[in-house]
Amino acid sequence: MDIITIIVIAPVSIAIGILAATTFLRKALEKKSQQELREARVEAEVIKKEKILQAKEKFLQLKSEHEKYVNEKNGQISASESRVKQKETALNQKLEELNRKQKETALIKENLNQQLEILNKKQTDLDKSYKQQLEQLESISGMSVDEAKTQLIETLKEEAQSDAQTFVKDIMEEARMSANKEAKKIVVQSIQRTATEVAIENSVSVFPIENDEIKGRVIGREGRNIRALEAATGVEIIVDDTPEAIILSGFDPVRREIARLSLHKLVTDGRIHPARIEEVVAKTKKQIDQEILEIGKRTTIDLGIHGMHHELIRLVGKMKYRSSYGQNLLQHSKEVANLAATMAAELGLNTKLAKRAALLHDIGKVPDNEPDLPHALLGMKLAEKYKEKPEICNAIGSHHEEIEMDNLISPIIQVCDAISGARPGARREVVEAYIKRLNDLEELALSYPGVVKTYAIQAGRELRVIVGSEKITDKEAEQISYDLSKKIQTEMTYPGQIKITVIRETRAVAYAK
Repeated sequence: MDIITIIVIAPVSIAIGILAATTFLRKALEKKSQQELREARVEAEVIKKEKILQAKEKFLQLKSEHEKYVNEKNGQISASESRVKQKETALNQKLEELNRKQKETALIKENLNQQLEILNKKQTDLDKSYKQQLEQLESISGMSVDEAKTQLIETLKEEAQSDAQTFVKDIMEEARMSANKEAKKIVVQSIQRTATEVAIENSVSVFPIENDEIKGRVIGREGRNIRALEAATGVEIIVDDTPEAIILSGFDPVRREIARLSLHKLVTDGRIHPARIEEVVAKTKKQIDQEILEIGKRTTIDLGIHGMHHELIRLVGKMKYRSSYGQNLLQHSKEVANLAATMAAELGLNTKLAKRAALLHDIGKVPDNEPDLPHALLGMKLAEKYKEKPEICNAIGSHHEEIEMDNLISPIIQVCDAISGARPGARREVVEAYIKRLNDLEELALSYPGVVKTYAIQAGRELRVIVGSEKITDKEAEQISYDLSKKIQTEMTYPGQIKITVIRETRAVAYAK
């Protein structure tokens, strides 16, 4: 075969081969597709049956739940209908009961009206009879009704007053017999077990100097040093003819102490001029403030008191530089604390609480400012401010009876304060005030009718009242002593207690010649 023939036959053969291959492949693919289609139809039928089964199960489940829900609702409805029927039955019964009671009430009201008419008729008859009897009594006695009432009231009043005096006397005697012995025992033991010093202070301090030449240096040129010292300390400095002494005068003991220490430092150092004075006084003030705090801490430690606010501790230390009627306030408070602890122990109370309240009872006398309040109330407010217990606050506020006592510690503090202040030599009074108090006592007793003479004795701690025996009876003498004691309590201020003795006696005097 030639090349042309080969060239022609080759493509034709290739084309025939491709066509045959294509036809074979198409038949194979058609066969595979039909098989896959049959498989897919079978699988679809299976899935369809499964879905139908699942749908039937879900339907049955929903149907069961719906039936359960419907049954529950039906049960609730039935229960509600039952309750409604019960309530309706109960309401009907109550309505019947109410109708019955209304009928009974109407009958009772009708009966009451009838009885009221009968009573009104009887009351009218009684009033008429009473009036007739009164007229007969008035004609027999010769007195009117008002006069008889007045006489009867006066008689009953005298009898009641006499009985009341006797009753009060019996009660007081019984109370004295049962309580006086034990009270004396506790007070005496407390005083005996508490040993304290008697400290008297005044408003003047004396600063000793070696020679009188120092006075000129203290005064300075044209008095500038002494003026600067007085302005810085607030204390009056008196430089007079008193040999080897300079007088420091002031009512504030803290300022006097600052002035004394500052003057001592200046004289020792030798440099005395206004600038140096201001520097020394400022340093001394800081030193005194630190000393006050240390005194407060030492006092609380000595008394076994813990957990107190530092501001209250500072005020306790400040009490060292205060006095009450010449009695050092810190010594007084420590003495009251020891007395209160002893009494509380005897009575089975909390000794630490009593000691704490006693130490703080006069804290209102040393405030940094001066508010217009009694020192007891001011001390109570300070204790409340620094979180002290209510029993302590009440004891502080009530120890002069500004407020009512609400616990057993309060009267102990009041009694111990009176014991400390009334102890002989503890306090000092101005002579004029002392004499005025005695005169007021005697004049108060003389204001009662029937009183002949009065004597205030025992430094004003006892008042003897002499009454006329022909004017005053024994019962009236007892009443005068009681009334006078109450009046002195309400109208006068005095330390300790005052004994009132009313004397009524009859004397028969004859002379043998």
